[in-house]
This record gives sequence, structure tokens and C-alpha cells, in this order.
Amino acid sequence: MTWAELVAVVLFLGVLLYAVLGGADFGSGFWDLVAGGAKRGAGPRRVIDHAIGPVWEANHVWLVFVLVVLWTGFPEAFASITLTLWIPLFLSAVGIVLRGSSFAFRRVVDTTGSQRVLGATFALSSVLVPFCMGAIAGGIASGRVPSEGTAGDIWGAWLNPTSILGGVLAVVVCAYLAAVYLVCDAARLDEPAVDAYFRRRAEVAAVVAGVVSVVGIFVLRRDAEYLFGNLTGRGLPLIVVSVMAGVSTLVLLTRGRHALARAGAVLAVAAIVAGWGVSQWPYILPESLKVDAAAAPEATLVTLTIVTVVAVLVVVPSLFLLFWLDQRSLLDDIDSTVGRSVTPAEPAE
Repeated sequence: MTWAELVAVVLFLGVLLYAVLGGADFGSGFWDLVAGGAKRGAGPRRVIDHAIGPVWEANHVWLVFVLVVLWTGFPEAFASITLTLWIPLFLSAVGIVLRGSSFAFRRVVDTTGSQRVLGATFALSSVLVPFCMGAIAGGIASGRVPSEGTAGDIWGAWLNPTSILGGVLAVVVCAYLAAVYLVCDAARLDEPAVDAYFRRRAEVAAVVAGVVSVVGIFVLRRDAEYLFGNLTGRGLPLIVVSVMAGVSTLVLLTRGRHALARAGAVLAVAAIVAGWGVSQWPYILPESLKVDAAAAPEATLVTLTIVTVVAVLVVVPSLFLLFWLDQRSLLDDIDSTVGRSVTPAEPAE
């Protein structure tokens, strides 16, 4: 394996980690959006806030990691992507800022009107960001980003059938992942009604994701032939793994095997993302720029690899400790500051 290939694998692992960790955060915002009014949605929102409150900011570490590795390791690709896809990238950045600030402020404001505005901002931003990121992935995967650090069609690169498919699928997959996580968190917090509430939504999200994926086969066949050919070829085993893991997750949820269900959901989403990566290989920009051709000088790649190893040794244990403490409810209790002006109620259909 060359240094360029090693750095590309590291870059892709960062994308995968952000998908399964940050994706669940965005999916939680989707369920916040559709939870209903203050009384009807109090139970689900209470669990959502409690579940993501201690960890939501930490998950963006992987987005920063991906951007730094792409910029340093593959500067030509980084230039082409940012010049061509700057609109969805800008919308994603704005959405992340608005999402984070509104999530923090809605926990401390006293008026119902302000809580509703901030809650709506949090929820809508949670849908906007994964859609834009999925559209960016679709634009790259369908070969609409040119090489040589030049700009392509700034509208057509992300407003096209493959990008819209990628955006919709990203929103649905994040919602599915979040629903499974929230079933586990509701059980941990001893909220049986909310547990059942999110279990039903996990089932619906899984079905919708399956329907979108089937429709996506026909979209890719007409709009992204290179990606379609590899997805139905060398990427097919990973798609099969994703389907099997998704079905197994739903079975495990019905049997109350929450920890295994969460692992199954992670595997299902990770397999989808891995299928995209395997199908795109060896191109970083299909079909115009290969990984080896796009890479920075070898000295830069070696240095980047060393820095990455040091960063992983520092950051990963800290994140592991954070999640370990959170899952055992050993962090400071935030319930007293969550939804203070909302009357708790059991979720209703």
C-alpha cells in the first residue's frame, strides 16, 4: 500500500466515523422536528436532549479531521470540491452553527415562544445539514467535480438526480440510526413509552431507507454509470451486509437486545458508506482524478500520517471515556435544564 492509499483509507475512516456518530445527532434533530407540539412531543424531546446533550459537540471532531486530511493530503481534490460545491458546503456550515447554538440556547430560555423558534431552528438545521452532505457525496460520486483544482457547475454539481438521492438517503439513514440509538437511550433512562415510540419509528425509517435505496438503483443506473457498475459489482457484498444488519437490528430491538441492536445499526450504516468508498476506488474524483495522482508529496503524507497517529492516541481515549461515562449516566445530570418550560407528557400517536 502506498502512502497516498494509506492516507485515503484514513480519510475514509474519518468519513465513516462521522456518519455513524454525527449522523445520529442529525437524525435526533429530525425526530425532534416531527415529534409534535409541546405536550405531545415532550417525552421524545426529553430523551433526545438527554441523549445528545453531553456528546453532540464532540462528534464534530471527525468532520474537522476529514477536512484537514483532505486539505493536506489531497489539495487538488480539496480545491476542486470546495470551488465546485461551495454552496452546499456553506449551507452545511451555517446549519451546523445554527443547530448547535439553538440547541444550547433553547435549554436556558424562559419563554415558550423563544423555545419554539430555537427548537424549530435546531430541528430544521438537523435536516438541512445531512441533506447537503449527501448531495455533496452524490456530486462527487457521480463525477460532477472536475480535477486540476478547477470549479465545475456550482448548481448542477449538487442539484442533480444522484445528489438529490444522496441527500434524501442521508436524511433517512440518519433518522434510522438515531431512532435505534434513542430506543437504547430510552431504555437506559427507564422511559418505556418513549422506548416503544422510537422502536416504531426505527421500523418505519428502515422501510423508507429500503424504498429509497431501491429507487436509487434506477437513478444511479441512468445518472452515475461508474458508481452503479461498481456498486452492483465489487460493492454488492457490502450492500448485502447492510441489508442483513438492518433486518437483524429490527429483530434485536423487538427482543429488547438494545446493545446488539445499536451495533447492528452501526454496521448497517457503515456498510452503506463503505460500499460507496469501495465503488469509487481508486478514484478520489470519479473518473477524472485517482488517489495516487491527487496526493500531496510523500514527505507531506508521511508527516500527516504521524500527526494522525498522535492525534488518534490523544483523542480516541478521551472520546471513549466520554461515551462510557454518558452511557452509564455518570455525567452531570442535565435534565434540570432541558425543556424547562415544557410540560412532560407521554408520547401520543
